[in-house]
Amino acid sequence: MRIIALITQKGGSGKSTLCTNLAVAAMEAGESVLLIDLDDQGTTAEWGQMRAAPAPTVAQLRKADSARLPALLETASSTYGVAILDTAGEDSPSTHHAMTAADLCLLPIRPTSADGKANRVTVEALLRGGKRFAFLLNQCPTTPGNSRADEMAAGLMQIGYLANPMIGSRVDYQDAYAAGQGTTEYAPSGKAAHEMRQLWNWINRETLKAKTAA
Repeated sequence: MRIIALITQKGGSGKSTLCTNLAVAAMEAGESVLLIDLDDQGTTAEWGQMRAAPAPTVAQLRKADSARLPALLETASSTYGVAILDTAGEDSPSTHHAMTAADLCLLPIRPTSADGKANRVTVEALLRGGKRFAFLLNQCPTTPGNSRADEMAAGLMQIGYLANPMIGSRVDYQDAYAAGQGTTEYAPSGKAAHEMRQLWNWINRETLKAKTAA
């Protein structure tokens, strides 16, 4: 089983929205997916409750029980090919359990200086642990001629790996969440759906490489 964790010690970066959309995109690509919400706020778990379709499987593991994550993943590995972990926007044992378990950690960052600074602690922890990780620029402006995201992408590539593509700030992401869907279901031909398919394809390649290297 390949394990992807979305991690950042700053709220509002869009981890839960990315998790739900990636889970659906992976499922539509033929994967059996387990989506685990490790945030007591329960945004991803709430999406699972709103969802009419039985897949992907959504589970919630509260902060106080996060030490059970390795055992849960071990049991799930016989049933699921992919696990996606949504974490709280804080430095906590729960977040570190997710980091340790993951084959790939994604750090969603909005193209703002505040987001860049907030991720320093997370990056340091990942480097200390020797974990494979990549930055993911999220909620990027979609207006032509706005270079803020491009400038931040150039800076991030100097200190780490950058996931592809950058994710735009699009209303389809919010509307799909409210409908208990992923963007690839809600608006299959939309730009948000295209971004999610591209992102899953990138993650798929990177995690397969990680498993081969291991």
